Amino acid sequence: MKISFQDHDSLSVLTLSGEFIHDDVDAFNRVAAERETRGAKNVILDCSNLEFVDSRALEAMLRMQERLGKSGGQLRLVKPDDTVATILRLTRLTLALECHETIELAVRSLR
Repeated sequence: MKISFQDHDSLSVLTLSGEFIHDDVDAFNRVAAERETRGAKNVILDCSNLEFVDSRALEAMLRMQERLGKSGGQLRLVKPDDTVATILRLTRLTLALECHETIELAVRSLR
């Protein structure tokens, strides 16, 4: 998986590309921790180029949401593709992870 990011004050947008599987969790956690250390209170995961997630990846997202929540922040997902959206639905994580169609809508939901 490829991870890139853009920081905007207390918001960080992480763009995830490819397949997010167990081998990628450590790198994801490292990038996420760096963003949080540098002041990101809220994180948006741009999933528009994410093709697949496994159970470890989903767990990493939930743990990130938990960490952010403890400090008053929030996590949003943007435009998961059909495969990722189906996985989120089947695991009922659409109830726990808020998804939006655009980054702009995700940002507005944080206000």
